[in-house]
Amino acid sequence: MSNYRILAAQARELLLSEPHYVPALSNLSALLMDSLADLNWAGFYLMREGQLVVGPFQGKPACIHIAVGSGVCGTAVQEDAPQLVPDVHEFPGHIACDAASASEVVIPLHAAGRIVGVLDMDSPKKGHFAQEDLEGLLLVTKEIEEHILWE
Repeated sequence: MSNYRILAAQARELLLSEPHYVPALSNLSALLMDSLADLNWAGFYLMREGQLVVGPFQGKPACIHIAVGSGVCGTAVQEDAPQLVPDVHEFPGHIACDAASASEVVIPLHAAGRIVGVLDMDSPKKGHFAQEDLEGLLLVTKEIEEHILWE
């Protein structure tokens, strides 16, 4: 968990230097991809007109639109709850943007009392993400929620 505390502190410093959501999330996706092992996608989907739309990310090209309730990201929004998925192939309705993805963690992001997007992390290894990863990434998303300017 100490590595996630350092990662959250690094995220805070990036956000304090530039809080506008586009450059901030761009740098955060690069920070996550560079700092965490065995990822094949790290990034954000943002709410627009009632659906998720791909935002800043690192990895292969991604699905552009995801309906609320669809796949892991859409389920995170529908339930307003983090999703820790050890095997995406067993997740009902999983959307395979990258066939190499095997496990995933998704965390909703909030501003002004509403969901504004999600943090989405994929790994090509089944069971890659554990509860400790979820808790650590919640530290990062807390920094995002406290420091990002969404408009």
